[in-house]
Amino acid sequence: EAGLFVPSGTMANQVAIRTHTEPGDEIIMEASAHPFLFESGALGGICGVQARLVPGERGVITPEQIEPVIRVRAPHFPPTKLIVLENTHNQGGGSVYPLEIIRSIRTLADRHELKMHMDGARLWNACIASGKQPADYAESFDSVSVCLSKGLGAPVGSVLTGSKTFIDRARRFRKMFGGAMRQSGILAAAGIYALEHHYERIREDHENAKHLANRLSRIKRIRIRPEDVETNILFFGVEGKPPKWLEQELKPRGVWVIAARPGEVRAITHLDVDRAGIDRAAEIISEIVAHA
Repeated sequence: EAGLFVPSGTMANQVAIRTHTEPGDEIIMEASAHPFLFESGALGGICGVQARLVPGERGVITPEQIEPVIRVRAPHFPPTKLIVLENTHNQGGGSVYPLEIIRSIRTLADRHELKMHMDGARLWNACIASGKQPADYAESFDSVSVCLSKGLGAPVGSVLTGSKTFIDRARRFRKMFGGAMRQSGILAAAGIYALEHHYERIREDHENAKHLANRLSRIKRIRIRPEDVETNILFFGVEGKPPKWLEQELKPRGVWVIAARPGEVRAITHLDVDRAGIDRAAEIISEIVAHA
């Protein structure tokens, strides 16, 4: 029904969480979710909430896992108020959250009078990979954050969406967190252009990621599961070498990856890297591993 432009995905998530909750509440999310791992402790430091973490399978958690950790309403416990799901899931290797599981979690949330927020920074990738529309995923949530950079390639910005009442409340927290900008119009214009021109081309990123994964799988000592590559994120490792070594060896050669998981680096394909660049990256990785 309404949306709010913010500078970053982190702010979009934290404004959403603060809008849905009060200090002292508890929220449920997957154990490697972005708002827990990569948002600088904002859950406690800014929103004043604590997280109940549920280990998932490639970032996906189920109603059967969630229901036992919903708090009994009693003075001893923080009240459970919110379920946060990430789609696609960064640490899950760009995994797409199955729509049927999301809908079953919504049914559970309704039964327990809980709100739901989607960290949809890469929702566009989930839609292109699954053939679903953004609205198909969004309909189960009370709020959704989406990123205009990442796959779409805009220079900056995310959007938090929800009901008009929700966004009216969120607008105050955006200001409180320092995210209100008089200059947002030119940034929003870039986001509109990206939505109108770059959405379908995300498919190329997915094809490039699968191509890279298949090439890497043929390199001796590389550990990778090409079948896990659903979108534009892949994780791989080198036998006998820490991920930081690979990151540091590749960067001077123009291949940027990041040591993002124990024993593995993360690579992401995007609109600035074409198929020739993917092939060159695979060749450089092969050369470095061969001489390790």
